[in-house]
Amino acid sequence: MIALPPGSYLAILLISLLGLYLLDRTHKLAFTVDPKRAFWSMVPAFVVFVIWDIAGIALGIFFRGNNTLLTGIQILPEFPIEEVFFLALLCYSTLIALTWISKVLNTR
Repeated sequence: MIALPPGSYLAILLISLLGLYLLDRTHKLAFTVDPKRAFWSMVPAFVVFVIWDIAGIALGIFFRGNNTLLTGIQILPEFPIEEVFFLALLCYSTLIALTWISKVLNTR
């Protein structure tokens, strides 16, 4: 098995976000069409997911665990910086998917 260095998960998340942006730019879906609208479309879901995570941490359901792929940087106890980028990836991929579906349906 290949041992990946600390921070690998964050790097993978950033590469994935870049890939979504390239899809967005290529197909003119969200941020490349109306950045303000795309941003404000993502914010409510992002905030709900952060609150969900904090509640899960407070209830002892979610925890960071011992993972060597993380950077070790925590925003709050048990809330690693990688979680912010994961939630952004989750929200952005949903926005891209819904925008693409809408675009396909509107062309028919």
